[in-house]
Amino acid sequence: MPRPAVSTHTKGAARRVVVYDTTLRDGAQGPAVSFSAADKVRIARALDGLGFDYVEGGFPGSNPKDEELFATLLAHPLKRAKLAAFGATRRAGGTCEDDPNIKALAESGATTWTLVGKSDTWQVSAVLGTTPNENLAMIRESVAYGIALGKEVIFDAEHFFDGFARDAEYAIEACLEAARAGASWVVLCDTNGGSLPREIRAGVEAMRRGLGELDGPVGIGIHCHNDCELAVANTLEGVAAGADMVQGTINGYGERCGNANLVSVVANLVLKLGIEALESDSLARSTDLSRTVAEIANLELPLQQPYVGYGAFAHKGGQHVAAVLKHSDAYQHIDPGLVGNEPHVLVSELSGRGNILAKAREFGLELDRNDPHTRWLVQHLKELEHQGYSYEAADASFEMLLRRLQPGYEAPWKVADFTTMVRKDGDTVHAEATVKVEVGGTVYHTAASGNGPVNALDAALRKALSPRFPSLRGVGLHDYKVRILDSAAGTAATTRVLIESGRGLRRWTTVGCSSNIIEASLAALVDSFEYAQLTKTSRKT
Repeated sequence: MPRPAVSTHTKGAARRVVVYDTTLRDGAQGPAVSFSAADKVRIARALDGLGFDYVEGGFPGSNPKDEELFATLLAHPLKRAKLAAFGATRRAGGTCEDDPNIKALAESGATTWTLVGKSDTWQVSAVLGTTPNENLAMIRESVAYGIALGKEVIFDAEHFFDGFARDAEYAIEACLEAARAGASWVVLCDTNGGSLPREIRAGVEAMRRGLGELDGPVGIGIHCHNDCELAVANTLEGVAAGADMVQGTINGYGERCGNANLVSVVANLVLKLGIEALESDSLARSTDLSRTVAEIANLELPLQQPYVGYGAFAHKGGQHVAAVLKHSDAYQHIDPGLVGNEPHVLVSELSGRGNILAKAREFGLELDRNDPHTRWLVQHLKELEHQGYSYEAADASFEMLLRRLQPGYEAPWKVADFTTMVRKDGDTVHAEATVKVEVGGTVYHTAASGNGPVNALDAALRKALSPRFPSLRGVGLHDYKVRILDSAAGTAATTRVLIESGRGLRRWTTVGCSSNIIEASLAALVDSFEYAQLTKTSRKT
């Protein structure tokens, strides 16, 4: 099979870098990451929809999930991305025809094979237990076998940069063997993640010189791990040195400390280096992609994830917020909308009037900066934070705080009294709660049971309020977090409760704080229900 044209250094044209995603294989090797076959298909189609050039499906024959994935995508192929099957070169002393791994690659139906082989003499002798010459034969014969079957073959040179530091001539020769046998790409891997940018540059430049002596175009790829927190920087350095393919994972998932985060890599390539990558409109969908993959992986996206995290363009310090309100780029390196994100103003004990004014404006409230009430509100917020409240992640509670302080605001109900009880009956634990809620001069006294006191209290509140406020029936509790603020106080410690609620596709978070966990939970619940009632018609649900 002839090699495809891979050079992106066309005179007069913008340089383009090929993006190869290995979330489904390398990313799945990360701690706490476990994708089902359906998860993998969903991610593969999301990547395909954004124009990724290659999607690596996994290791055929290694597990039933990957076999199901390849079967599904063989029956219903990706529309734009090439599906790559990952495997190793043949075993030492064997043949490709009899190698189970090579057979599994052939049976996967994938048109692209990514073959990993050793390029470090120490790894060859100590790990493979074979000779340098036999390793070269394994690379040469495995690549040639895939080419003979009509496949595109990408060679991943494992431990390339460690090998280059130990024996540069052999590391280069391992890649040249793959190129001579027909590989369209040789990908230089910083497998242990221990290389520095200058070492990446030296290795890529040496590889370019070596490939320059061959006939026909062979591209260089870069694959970096994040053990020194340099995976993105090393990937960009590799591109600057001449690599035209970047490999990595969404959100940097991967073994040990992870892989190069392709979300950050692509954003940096496009926005900082002016290099084309993916489709023209894909960058603006980066945040959605990042959060979708995190949701599928059932992992919380770090707040400070560059470009796409909630905090990536969040402003908390009063001086910063005041500057951003004047000029949006005062403390932002790009327009957040370029990557599908948005700026956020956080409120805390560090807040100034600018924070309060900005948040109020988000809620449709206009406050006068010079009004003594606004100054009092800033001080009141600081006092609440000192008591243990935290509004950074509880916008709904902060909105209720602002609205309750507005002239003429009347709460739709008032909790006059509550009781909770937990008892054990044999091997079963029961929780019960009673509440007295005043609505328009009428007191409703209800009771309910639950699997815990907070669940019972939630049920009792709904029972009391739902007849008068039917929209609350559609409100669900999605998450419940408790934090002990002063652990040295033991069981008398102050407790902060965060409750995430939702209705339809909307989500909001409320906070309560008390030395009594039930009272803190009730405060967060009341905020959530009152917020839901307040926004039932004024905002899309």
